[in-house]
Amino acid sequence: MKRVVTRSFKCLCQSNKTTSVIGLIFRGAECPNSVRFLVQVSRSALTSWLINVLGGRIIRLVFRHGDRTPIVNFPTDLHKESEWPQGFGQLTQTGMKQLFELGQYMKKRYSDFLNSTYNRQEFYIQSTDYDRTIMSAQSYLSGLFPPTSSQIWNPELLWQPIPVHIFQKSTELNFPLPDCPRFDELQNETQTSSEFQKRIQPYMDIHNYTLPVWATKDVINKMEKLAELSLLSLFGLYKTEEKSRLQGGVLVNIILNSIKQAASSSKKRKMEVYSAHDTTIGALHIALNIFNGKLPPYASCQFFELYQESSGRYSIEMHYRNDSSKDPYLLTLPGCTSACPLEKFAELVSPVITENWSKECGRKDKTKDIFIGFDIAVGLLFIFDLVLLYLLYHYGRCRRRNNYQDI
Repeated sequence: MKRVVTRSFKCLCQSNKTTSVIGLIFRGAECPNSVRFLVQVSRSALTSWLINVLGGRIIRLVFRHGDRTPIVNFPTDLHKESEWPQGFGQLTQTGMKQLFELGQYMKKRYSDFLNSTYNRQEFYIQSTDYDRTIMSAQSYLSGLFPPTSSQIWNPELLWQPIPVHIFQKSTELNFPLPDCPRFDELQNETQTSSEFQKRIQPYMDIHNYTLPVWATKDVINKMEKLAELSLLSLFGLYKTEEKSRLQGGVLVNIILNSIKQAASSSKKRKMEVYSAHDTTIGALHIALNIFNGKLPPYASCQFFELYQESSGRYSIEMHYRNDSSKDPYLLTLPGCTSACPLEKFAELVSPVITENWSKECGRKDKTKDIFIGFDIAVGLLFIFDLVLLYLLYHYGRCRRRNNYQDI
């Protein structure tokens, strides 16, 4: 029986070059045709096995918040904001369940790698400063780290508080990033580009529908396609690389730096999570040139897995989970293999990473403006002092003359 297992694993080695480490472990075994059918394993399943056996290094994960109430409604909508328990733009119970399920899925996926209990040295989660993303992060944590043994502080409540860190405004990942004049210029250019005009034409008649008609299947489909085009045109379609440097590339750089730091450090955070928005995932996908043209659904999740090859080098795999009923899709960065060497990955994404975001955005240097304003103020004050001294001197001379005359 042991011999059959050994042969089976050698079949795996011969069928997939990324499993060369198994070839080192089971070197010398033969692989007859009679057992080849036993090892028809999918690439993604094999990778998961490898990560568990070798010890996954780090996971970086970005997800969209769960199902929410409308952000705004139509003026003629019969359902007003007051009818929603928490108002517009808030996470629903369905959304809570979606993120709880995602947490459970990740707990199961990394059960042989991630600590079964919360450990602040191994795990870190950040969220944009919105109720729905913060609550989504909390729901995710409930599924990922239910308290066990000593972490149970209330026997009647299998939940524990875990910190959700909020992005500082300077690093907010609610795309599009604001206060970027150059990006605003690119958006205006996109709206007038021939490619955008060509794609927008099929939807130009949508406003001809009255309220009782617009909700037909055909119109809903048009609205969905229009929303997809809106996301694409926001971060791509026209001068995509430059847009990505100003938007999605910012997140690419954050994730890449985090991965590099973990790969070179003895103290590694096993998992870092970002709770964000559909535009966050859309901007990230377009920057990486892996956008599928579809709106990221609620609780969709893009995650990066870094693991060490048998050679000692690190490789990155990208997975996208946009359907809880299916396994995540294994994505490939254009120009690389699905298991992309870390150095190659960094090289391929370098065109969308900027060294000076503010400068490329065309933002004014506020510090410089402050100093200029200060210089002007000092100059005006100096002139005022000169005028004042002159007036005092002139007034003094007049007073002396008057005194002399009085005497």
